[in-house]
Amino acid sequence: MLNLSKKILVAIDGSPASDKAAEEAVRLAAANSSARFRSTLYAVIVLPAKDAPALTDLYPTSRKAAKDDWEDKQRRIYYVVDKAAAEANIHLRKEVIYGEVDEALLKFAAEEECDTIVIGSSGKGRMLRALRGSISSKVALNATCSVYIVR
Repeated sequence: MLNLSKKILVAIDGSPASDKAAEEAVRLAAANSSARFRSTLYAVIVLPAKDAPALTDLYPTSRKAAKDDWEDKQRRIYYVVDKAAAEANIHLRKEVIYGEVDEALLKFAAEEECDTIVIGSSGKGRMLRALRGSISSKVALNATCSVYIVR
């Protein structure tokens, strides 16, 4: 398989589908093992917009406890992609971006000039997908680069 992708974005959220997508993205990047076509893998977490009020904002918490909790969550979410990228000797950049998931991923991919977006399929049923829409479908329909949906 000839694969010349140099910049690969993988959307992760800690779910089993995103873990599969992370492993597949590392495999894609590893296929470019020659120095000439070395890939960069962007592992991206998308959070709701910063300015959106959250229910947790109503309860006072220690800033240090909140920061430690967030760092622990990030460690768990990035665990699979960190491990797989380290084993395959792939250059990994971890990013946290804000906004609507599909729009934020597409914007990031365009800004970084990514060649491929790898995203997991949630496996939700037809009814739920019809009501809320599928993130992976929205990304696939609107991306200017290749999109690899992992099941």
